[in-house]
Amino acid sequence: MADQDDSEKTEEPTHRKLDEAQKKGDVVKSQEISTWFVMTGAAVAIALLAPSSASSLAGSLKIFLAQPGAIPMDAEHLRHIWLAVGRDAFGAVIAPLGVLVGAALFGHLIQHAPVFTAESMKPKLSKISPKEGMKRLFGPKGLMNLAKGVVKLAVVGTVCFLIVWPERDQLSLMMTWDVALLLPMFQALTLKVFAGVIAVMTIVAALDYLFERLQWMKKQRMSIQEVKDEYKQMEGDPTVKAKLRQIRVERGRKRMMAAVPTATVIITNPTHYAVALRYEQGMGAPVVVAKGVDAVAFRIREVGQEHDIPIIENPPLARALHATVQIDEEIKPEHYKAVAEVIGYVMRLKAKMSRSGRR
Repeated sequence: MADQDDSEKTEEPTHRKLDEAQKKGDVVKSQEISTWFVMTGAAVAIALLAPSSASSLAGSLKIFLAQPGAIPMDAEHLRHIWLAVGRDAFGAVIAPLGVLVGAALFGHLIQHAPVFTAESMKPKLSKISPKEGMKRLFGPKGLMNLAKGVVKLAVVGTVCFLIVWPERDQLSLMMTWDVALLLPMFQALTLKVFAGVIAVMTIVAALDYLFERLQWMKKQRMSIQEVKDEYKQMEGDPTVKAKLRQIRVERGRKRMMAAVPTATVIITNPTHYAVALRYEQGMGAPVVVAKGVDAVAFRIREVGQEHDIPIIENPPLARALHATVQIDEEIKPEHYKAVAEVIGYVMRLKAKMSRSGRR
């Protein structure tokens, strides 16, 4: 039944479906992205903080290594020594630990905004069901995660081997070196390994994120019936209705402005109203191709000027046409005479300009 349901989900998810999923805490998550940031944070901590942390820790342990016999064995002295060592150890690790925690948090935040939902806290039998647990482990997703883990381990292991193997002779000699020389060399080799692994993990993390996003989008797919049901719900939403109305108005306005260059004349108020009329021989009556007030009227006049459409000031006629005639409608019979006079004037003006041009 589940397979059948999945096969019916052929439609791409709507914005509403994606928003609802994210509100429930169902977001795209790539563990490899977080791992990449943690590894980068570790490399930064090793490069910048490891020397000072190691020096601080070595200083506190010096008495144990250099003069172990001089350590007082009474309880009071031992307590003070261990408190001092603990304090130094805490100071040595707190900064690197802070870098790692910050990197881990950033690795999650860069993928998605924080989501606070009680959905994940609700008790579900599937979480404690052995059967569901086996499905998670040995189902398609579990096997895919296992395959990804094996491939990642093989790739990272190969990179580490290729970096460390050429240094094998030096590593065997390190055991005889002084600590002052050993630590810088070990730090350099560790950073070398981290640099190689981070370079490879950059590709792994990018591919894993793309894969997880594709899987997430596939999971959010909807059936045709779900899309229809959602559309019906949205139609009853006042906010959505207002948005759809606004979209329709904007589209209608764009179509109207595109028709202004076809107008024969634009009649204005002169500033508050503008009505664009188109008339050609054979038409029953002039047709209103655009109309508007204030900002829209200004834009109609502006487009008209750009296309050399005659603009005639006639406030009463402009107001009357705007109030009584809709877009793409013929003017009313009561406006025939006034409009005919305007169009006649425009025709005579064009004819006069044409004769002047021939001369």
